[in-house]
Amino acid sequence: MEYILKTVNLSKKYKNKLVLDKVNISVKRGDVYGFVGENGSGKTTVIRLVCGLINSSGGGVELFGVKDTDPAISAQRKKIGAVVETPSIYLNMSAVDNLKMQYDILGLKNPDKIAEVLEEVGLSYLINDKKHAGNFSLGMRQRLGIAMALLCEPELLILDEPMNGLDPTGIVEMRELILKLNREKNVTFLISSHILTELSLVATTYGIISKGKLITEISAQELQRACERSVYLQADDNAKLYEVLKARFGENVKVDGAGVRVYGNIDLNGVLACAMQECKLITVDNSRFGIEEYYLSIMGGGRV
Repeated sequence: MEYILKTVNLSKKYKNKLVLDKVNISVKRGDVYGFVGENGSGKTTVIRLVCGLINSSGGGVELFGVKDTDPAISAQRKKIGAVVETPSIYLNMSAVDNLKMQYDILGLKNPDKIAEVLEEVGLSYLINDKKHAGNFSLGMRQRLGIAMALLCEPELLILDEPMNGLDPTGIVEMRELILKLNREKNVTFLISSHILTELSLVATTYGIISKGKLITEISAQELQRACERSVYLQADDNAKLYEVLKARFGENVKVDGAGVRVYGNIDLNGVLACAMQECKLITVDNSRFGIEEYYLSIMGGGRV
């Protein structure tokens, strides 16, 4: 398993305010990593630190196995494309002229790359269009920003709130673009958002951050499991309860805090009958978490 990005106890302080507190995230090659947290949670600060735009107050970043204390980190950062906060485009220039400007800054040698990246982001119709970017829709500007980030053929593409402000059609188009680049071009993504459901159709892994602290890191499969229908039980002897239910329902049974949870589309009466053979039940809760409910429970410090 190859990790192309790790943060190790990454911290940031502004004056006397700690805005990041020992954040550890791990992004595998091929991931679409959804970095989720409320506005002001520290997502953009992490992204700026990863890109080398600001300095940390503690901890560090590893890119492609190279620590940010190593001078070779500069070469590794050239493998990254990023759109941080809003796309850095010139509003009084056309799409092609914006790309030419970025092309020159990067010192690239393949002029055909401009048409190629416009094709990749679905803006090929702008190749001969002189319309200024200031007259583009928000979705078009987001796509142009991604096209500029793709000029250097990044292995890791970082997008900060790429769906923010888009209409429903724009959100679908952005989602399709991310999946296309991930599957066809093998681009690994780190995507920040303040809405978990927004990323639920693209992300393979999630990092949930709140108030500068990473709350949890969870795979898409684990999230799906957490949102399955389940029965939560507490008994006078929870260790015994776990043994009894485990023997009957196998891997669907997990310890959950002060009780036991049985996952899956199971017969509630069967679970209760099995449990009450050996234990005195104190609490029974038959529930199903949606993604939003799961997110709120995590952000509130609860357990699923």
